Amino acid sequence: MGKFKSLFKLVGGIVVILFLIIYIGQGTGYYQIAENRKVALTEEAIKRFEQDVSEGKEIVASNYLVKEKNYNNNISMAGMKVSEIIEAGFNKFMKAIFKELENVVNGK
Repeated sequence: MGKFKSLFKLVGGIVVILFLIIYIGQGTGYYQIAENRKVALTEEAIKRFEQDVSEGKEIVASNYLVKEKNYNNNISMAGMKVSEIIEAGFNKFMKAIFKELENVVNGK
């Protein structure tokens, strides 16, 4: 029972830390800023867009968006795979915990 308790505390602590990291990242607007960069038009792009509209040219949105560099490499892709595996495991773990809590509450 002592090992289970210490394992539960460890997992609970990790969950709380991960939650705080995500919460603070969301609260500071980090994710929103990253998303806004993808769709924001620069002043130059706006002027080109307006010029193309006035000239009656065909409008293609990708011509006016800022192109982002692709920093993907084998290490970052491996990191994403590991992250996906951890996410799947975490989801299963949380479902199991809530299923057990449901059984306790319902008296099963």
